[in-house]
Amino acid sequence: MIQSIEQLCDLIELAPETLALDIDSPFPLKVPKHFAQQIEKGQPNDPLLRQILPDLAERQPVPGFVADPVGDLQSNPQPGLIHKYHGRALLIASPRCDIHCRYCFRRHFPYEQAKKQHWQAAIDTLKNATDIEEVILSGGDPMTLSENALIDVIGELEAIPHLTTLRIHSRTPVVAPERANRPQLLAKLSQSRLQTVLVVHCNHPNELSEQTADCLQAYRSAGVTLLNQSVLLKGVNDSADTLAALSKKLFRQGVLPYYCHLLDKVAGAGDFDIEKAQAWAIFEQLRRRLPGYLVPRFVEEIAGEPYKTLLTETD
Repeated sequence: MIQSIEQLCDLIELAPETLALDIDSPFPLKVPKHFAQQIEKGQPNDPLLRQILPDLAERQPVPGFVADPVGDLQSNPQPGLIHKYHGRALLIASPRCDIHCRYCFRRHFPYEQAKKQHWQAAIDTLKNATDIEEVILSGGDPMTLSENALIDVIGELEAIPHLTTLRIHSRTPVVAPERANRPQLLAKLSQSRLQTVLVVHCNHPNELSEQTADCLQAYRSAGVTLLNQSVLLKGVNDSADTLAALSKKLFRQGVLPYYCHLLDKVAGAGDFDIEKAQAWAIFEQLRRRLPGYLVPRFVEEIAGEPYKTLLTETD
C-alpha cells in the first residue's frame, strides 16, 4: 500500500514539485501498489493518477458542492444502515477503502458509525424489516474486512428468511485484485442461498489487467453476477472512445456495464465535474457505437429521490 506522495512519485517517475500537490490534505493519499503500477510513468495527466492524487484544487470551495451530496445522512435511520430505496438497504460494513478516490461521494461521511457493534445492530433491524429483500454491503469497502469477518456477515444475512439477494459494492477487485481473490469467501458465495451480485467500480480501461481478469473470473466461477459502475470524470473518461474501450474490456473480463454516474457534487471534487449537455453528447456517441448491453445507464443520484435519475436530452 502506498500512502506517501514521495513513494508514489518515485514509482511513476515524476518529481513532486512538478505537480500541484496538496501534501497536507485531510483526505490523504492511499493507493494499492497494483493500481499504481497501471499508471503510465512520467505522465502527470495520466487518467489513473488523476483519480488518486491530492490536488490543491480540492481546497477551492465550489458553489453547490457539499459534504453529503446524495443525502446519505437523511436516510441513515441508525448507525451503519442506509435505507433510501424500496426493498433494499445498504449496510456500512467497513469504514475503510483500499484506495482513496478524490471524487468519492462519501469522503466526508462520519465513518465512526461503521463499527462492528453498529452493523450488528443494523443486522438486527434488518431481521424485522420484512419489506427488505436485498442487502447491499458497502462502506468504505466491505472487502477491507478480514475474510472471516466478511463470511460471518454474509452468514448472518443468509439467516434472515426474507432476504433473497446480496449485493457487494467493491473497488478492491479492480485496484487490488490480490486482496479480493479469497478462496474461503468464494466458496461461501458459491454455496449461498442468496443470489449474489458483485458491483465493481472501474472508470478507465487501463485499470483492468491480467490480475483483475483472474480475480473476476474466480467470482464468475462461484456463480456471482458481475456488474460495473463508473463515474463520469473530467480528465479521466470524458470521451466516448474511452468509455467504449472500457465497456469492451469489462465484457472481455466477464463484467457488464451497469451505471455511469454523473459526478456527485461532493465538496473537494469540483475539478472533476462535467456539464450535463456534454454528458448527454458522450452518451449519444456511445449508443451509436456499442450494442445496447454494453451501454451503461447514465444516471445521477438526487438526494431524497426514490430512485436514481436517468440522464435525458432535456436535462
